[in-house]
Amino acid sequence: MAKKKRGGEVKVAKKGSTVGSWAFLIGIILAVLLGALGELKPIVITILVVLGIIIGLLNISDEEVQPFLMAGAVLVIVASLGNNVMSSVPILSRILNAVLALFVPATMIVALKSVFGLAKG
Repeated sequence: MAKKKRGGEVKVAKKGSTVGSWAFLIGIILAVLLGALGELKPIVITILVVLGIIIGLLNISDEEVQPFLMAGAVLVIVASLGNNVMSSVPILSRILNAVLALFVPATMIVALKSVFGLAKG
């Protein structure tokens, strides 16, 4: 779908961007809701990991790689360290674990794509 920008320039959205955007939105909502509702079962973690892979593969354009890697790395570090601090508050600890299950694979995929892009030249 084409979107108009200022100055009459037309930007064509990537085909996978809609799927990636929905995966991102669904993943965040699921991570917060399922983390808040109770114990994270292996199937829930698997779903979040698959959504994270989809986000990493489809949602990040070349221009967004550096900001995503910076934000993703910070998010993973803060969620991991915050999980240790918030262990006395089980609901927050589960939410942080769910966020980690979503963002670790997404960040890894984007980082690997970036490294392969650099290796290509």
